[in-house]
Amino acid sequence: MAEAFRSEFTQRVDRKARLSIPAAFRKVIEANDPDYPMAKRARFVMVYGGDNRAYLECYTMAGMRRLEKRIAKMPLGDRRRVYLSRNIIRMSIEVEIDEEGRIVLPQKARDKIGLSGPALDEGAELVFAGDLQTFQIWNRADYELDDARHAEVAQDLLPDGADMLSLLPEDDEEED
Repeated sequence: MAEAFRSEFTQRVDRKARLSIPAAFRKVIEANDPDYPMAKRARFVMVYGGDNRAYLECYTMAGMRRLEKRIAKMPLGDRRRVYLSRNIIRMSIEVEIDEEGRIVLPQKARDKIGLSGPALDEGAELVFAGDLQTFQIWNRADYELDDARHAEVAQDLLPDGADMLSLLPEDDEEED
């Protein structure tokens, strides 16, 4: 994978639920949409399913196709397949980026991250968080709470003075 979703960006959503996609993320989305630029507008898939998630998980078109193939290989009727189909396939929306680099957040996506009436009117802030092959969109307050929880987890994972890179498995590949 040549391009990846990295970093975090805070963006304000307007009263019409329009939200700018960070330029670095748009580049990855465009590179992984097989129909772009012929289709004129790059697309990605926004998943609002997932019972324990306080965020929207966003996949490139190519990434979602890979995920769909993995789900399709599972036996019909398998409880795991049913759960994944419900939360990833059914509870997702294909979203187009307009010529100004924005999307309109669908209502179900707004509901998932608690973006309603007053928050929308006041121009709520959302966080885009890169996670290599996907990115997440969070309500800023929820993102900050989750970030604080992860700081506590780090204390359990790392002995005093240890570097976070010590958590990585050994690399079998040669470096570039």
